[in-house]
Amino acid sequence: ARAMLAALGAAWSLLAAAFLAALLLLRRAPVRRPGGAGLVISGLFQDLIRYGKTKRGCGQLPGWLRLLQVPKRWFTHFYVVSVLWNGFLLIWLFRAEFLGDSLPSWIQHMHHALGRDSQSENIGNEHFSALLVLLLLWLHSCRRLAECLWTSVFSNGVIHIVQYCFGLGYYIAVGSTVLCQVPTNVSNGKELSVQICWYHIIGVMMYIWASLHQHRCLAILANLRKSRSGKVINLSHSVPFGDWFESVSCPHYFAELLIYVSMAITLGIHNVTWWCVVMYVLCNQALAAVLCHEFYQKNFSSYPKHRKAFIPLV
Repeated sequence: ARAMLAALGAAWSLLAAAFLAALLLLRRAPVRRPGGAGLVISGLFQDLIRYGKTKRGCGQLPGWLRLLQVPKRWFTHFYVVSVLWNGFLLIWLFRAEFLGDSLPSWIQHMHHALGRDSQSENIGNEHFSALLVLLLLWLHSCRRLAECLWTSVFSNGVIHIVQYCFGLGYYIAVGSTVLCQVPTNVSNGKELSVQICWYHIIGVMMYIWASLHQHRCLAILANLRKSRSGKVINLSHSVPFGDWFESVSCPHYFAELLIYVSMAITLGIHNVTWWCVVMYVLCNQALAAVLCHEFYQKNFSSYPKHRKAFIPLV
């Protein structure tokens, strides 16, 4: 069981390492447009790590690479998939926790392969923690979907088809990772009040705090393109001010990291697999934040010099 869960953690760690390597490579090798094979390699690398406004200034891509782009507004699809998939998992876990139903056979087979059908003393609490985290993940996806539909104003930016497919798979994988933390033969019977622990309270409070700030920051970005009446008046990029933007260029990415840290706390802090997920989110969001930070510095001469890219004071 430990070996299989370690393999799951290793998979997330490998993804984190890939994004960290991309960030280090980006810092060492600025955008260049050499000729021949160098053009193709540089174009592929830059095209795979950049999206939206950060693709500007990378030079003209070969025609065949431009065919692999999809609109950035398709980000909305990520949250549609997450709401449906993680909502489905949440229903099954809820039924197992409170109605005593068995999990579907395919989920039990997956748990058996991971060695999660063994009893433990803290099994009921483990199950409730996972249920709570899956609920937080689903609520996060619902909020982000609502923001994509009614708050955010997308420009005509694009993302690579590989990034798009990866994003779709990510939200399926992250919900499944939560599910893999749950033993299948749960003994119900504990009262809900007994199952609520201090780390659940701290985790949920941190989740709410980070989510509120993320929403405020996304609203600030959207309002840069709207009139006071709420009508979209332009799709250009401007320098945002207010809330956490006073400290960092991408506070919505920092809030995303805090949201996943809050879920790690809710799982009981000791869950190594989920901390590997947190490391992936850290490296992924750091890469995106550095690219955005460089965009602001390059395109706005009066951009506040005290702002960091991602994490305050770092």
